Amino acid sequence: MRNPDPTDPGAIDLIDAEADSVPAPAPHRPPTPVARFLLGASLVLIAFNLRPVFSSASALLPEIREHLGLSATGASLLTTLPVVCLGLFSPLAPRLAQRIGTERTLLAVVFLLALGTALRGLSSLPLLFLGTALAGACIAVGNVLLPGLVKRDFPDKAALMTGCYTMALCAGAAGAAGLTLPIEHALGGSLDGALAIWAVPAVIVGLLWLPQVLSTRMQAKRAGFRVEGLWRDRVAWQVTLFMGLQSALAYCVFGWLVPILRERGLDGVTAGAIVSMSVMVQAGACLVAPHLAVRGKDQRLINVALCGIAVVALLGLLFAPLWTVWFWAVLQGIGQGGLIAVAMTVIVLRTRDPHVAAHLSGMAQCIGYLLAAIGPLVVGLIRGWTGSFAWSAVLFVLLGLGAAVNGWFAGRALYVNARTVETAG
Repeated sequence: MRNPDPTDPGAIDLIDAEADSVPAPAPHRPPTPVARFLLGASLVLIAFNLRPVFSSASALLPEIREHLGLSATGASLLTTLPVVCLGLFSPLAPRLAQRIGTERTLLAVVFLLALGTALRGLSSLPLLFLGTALAGACIAVGNVLLPGLVKRDFPDKAALMTGCYTMALCAGAAGAAGLTLPIEHALGGSLDGALAIWAVPAVIVGLLWLPQVLSTRMQAKRAGFRVEGLWRDRVAWQVTLFMGLQSALAYCVFGWLVPILRERGLDGVTAGAIVSMSVMVQAGACLVAPHLAVRGKDQRLINVALCGIAVVALLGLLFAPLWTVWFWAVLQGIGQGGLIAVAMTVIVLRTRDPHVAAHLSGMAQCIGYLLAAIGPLVVGLIRGWTGSFAWSAVLFVLLGLGAAVNGWFAGRALYVNARTVETAG
């Protein structure tokens, strides 16, 4: 595996989730352009299914609270639970892939994600939380495995596939934010149906992915490397905190922006459409930001600037006149999408080899997502304590300042002081 080239956006965006694996036999390559297209389309469709759980529940949060008698604290826990699962379960992904193979793991992830999503539509508060937790765990594993598959099977189309993959993630979030409430109306006001219907695309893509699993016999083997010194390194922690704090802002948007806009007086469909549009703008920013980030001698200024843009836009969505919310939503999409992309970029730029990059990615996702879960939880608690979202502005500013400080230090042209050591296997 070659060292990442900081000038190659394809190399920057993709981190091999199985970088610790001893090289296995060459993976199955689709023999025809049509088969290869189907493989790529399957990966993109899987990515699409990794975000609707977040924004579909957010779009219907007032209805969920009324229908199931969910308290303000319960609503906070519901929006926070899948983010906690992202942190708790992401370290399991490489181990599962090494034991049963990446393709088989991803197949199980997709069908269990469909099950978790469907459980949310059974008019049961315990099953709502259980389904959300199961879906969050599956998303955590999928988040780690998908980029490695793209890198492995499409090395000649890495940048293109990265762009498609990123846009599919954003499209899933945007689609669920914008369509869940209209779907509920189309189903005659069925809250259960509107929540459970997002299991359907997961089942479909699982059936599309099944032939890929049946056609491969490759199974990764236990690692022959270990990485030393990473968890004691200051730069590694700055990268991790930058990832976590910007993620906290992102999941505040996924979990609470629709309720915030509805409380300000917008109807549910319009609020969902605004958030949907903002998330799609994030997709465009994700494609552009890495190219800008690698042009300078370091990433300090772009990291801080994007933090400022994201926070100012959130304040605009909280307090600016309603006729300006579309502008602030676009600006927030630019800031937040750019932050997600540059946070992933610095993981690779701050490491010397793919093994350290993979372990830094795991550290940043595990600790970062657990930290990110604080954001939506505190927003819900503030709403419950004060009866308003206005004081959430203080949280947004603090998260933005923390992300900017750590983004400044993480953006310096330094390497983490960690090294890869070969073991006996």
